[in-house]
Amino acid sequence: MDTSNRKNIAILAFTLIVVMLGYGLVIPLYPFYIEKLGASGSELGLLISTSALLELLFGPVWGGISDRVGRKPILLLGVFGYALSSLLFGLSTEVWMLFASRALSGVLSSAVAATALAYISDSTAADERGWGMGMLGAAMGLGIILGPAAGGWLGANSLSLPFFIAAGMSMLALLLGAALLPESLPVAARTLRQAQGKGKVRTVQFGLLWQSLFGPVGLLLFMLFLVSFGLTNFESVFGLYAAQELGYGPERVGTILAVVGLTSTLGKAILIGPLTRHWGEAPIIKVSLAASSAAFIVLLLAKTYPGVLAATGVFILSKTLLRTVIMSLTSKRTTLGQGTAMGLCNSFMNLGRVVGPIWAGFIFDVNVTYPYLSGAVIMAIGFVISLVWIAQPRSEPSPALV
Repeated sequence: MDTSNRKNIAILAFTLIVVMLGYGLVIPLYPFYIEKLGASGSELGLLISTSALLELLFGPVWGGISDRVGRKPILLLGVFGYALSSLLFGLSTEVWMLFASRALSGVLSSAVAATALAYISDSTAADERGWGMGMLGAAMGLGIILGPAAGGWLGANSLSLPFFIAAGMSMLALLLGAALLPESLPVAARTLRQAQGKGKVRTVQFGLLWQSLFGPVGLLLFMLFLVSFGLTNFESVFGLYAAQELGYGPERVGTILAVVGLTSTLGKAILIGPLTRHWGEAPIIKVSLAASSAAFIVLLLAKTYPGVLAATGVFILSKTLLRTVIMSLTSKRTTLGQGTAMGLCNSFMNLGRVVGPIWAGFIFDVNVTYPYLSGAVIMAIGFVISLVWIAQPRSEPSPALV
């Protein structure tokens, strides 16, 4: 890989670190902001779902637009959208303003990750593409790990401060990208894509999602939705639960969420390859579902800070294994093509992220323990389904995931 390409990837990685660090900075503060403005768990769930729904709808749209106008302007627009939405969130004094800022973020910042990955595909040779995408993945992981702890500590004195810092860092990334990042998709390539019928602007095809449920990997896709739906029962209301039931402030919530990011990253990097080589995906799915169901109950029983940290780490580890191995098994059994199959996996996970927070926020207002109890039930249902319908055929190899 030549020096210019390494420079471009370094700029993209820095951009994603900044955006994901900003994203991590503000995650621990949502529940405290909601409470400050007099809202409840239902509003928190709807706030999270609003952003997730718009990301689901607009992510594919920006990909098609970038095929027509180039990667750089869409990437910069996404970074600017994140900066603006963070600034507006920090300035919000009414609940409707929170929703407006998250809607803006969902529409515009959904362009960042997809366009950055497309940039790598444009500008690197096939044998170097894995390294480039791995760098971007590592950058995103670093931001997610460091952000919550920093946001929790900064937000202890001012809930708005981390949002202003996130906006400032995003503007820095915007200026750096505008000045130093070249366009990766030449005009000739855009014209060729349009002539070939590629680069069409499309959103999520819900008809295709429905039809795919009745295909060879339909059960696995439903499992991804179920897992994502169940796990958001923890993620979406954890901050409110920690504040109301455990008396934690932003500092402790941020530290716990940093443990979440670290555990998830290490699980993917260290455990998934050896486990799938030795056991295969199907047994791991069953064990992880059972462990997730039990972990919800353990989370309810944990009352000390070290206990909550340990229980959260075990819970997130089971979640990390589940999503990845279900996607791996889907990739082996699909007849739709790998790109289509992975796109469907992502869509079903995002649907769970849209529906799950709404449910969790609603039942949290009924009883603060109900999101965890319902999560335990949902994971238990998934476990029963996996026992009956998911098997690892003897003839099916289980290569390591990298």
